[in-house]
Amino acid sequence: MFRRFIADESAIGTVEMILILVVLIGLVIIFKTQLTDLVNKIFKTITERSNKI
Repeated sequence: MFRRFIADESAIGTVEMILILVVLIGLVIIFKTQLTDLVNKIFKTITERSNKI
């Protein structure tokens, strides 16, 4: 029974997903201002170029 418990890897996918989400959230928190500036610049460029069309 103990060997089956050790060999069972069904929860590894869940743990990996949680760790990936934690890392992504951490990166967003760390680079929040840079990401906001980048998105604002992209939307500003899109708006300016769409007005020329």
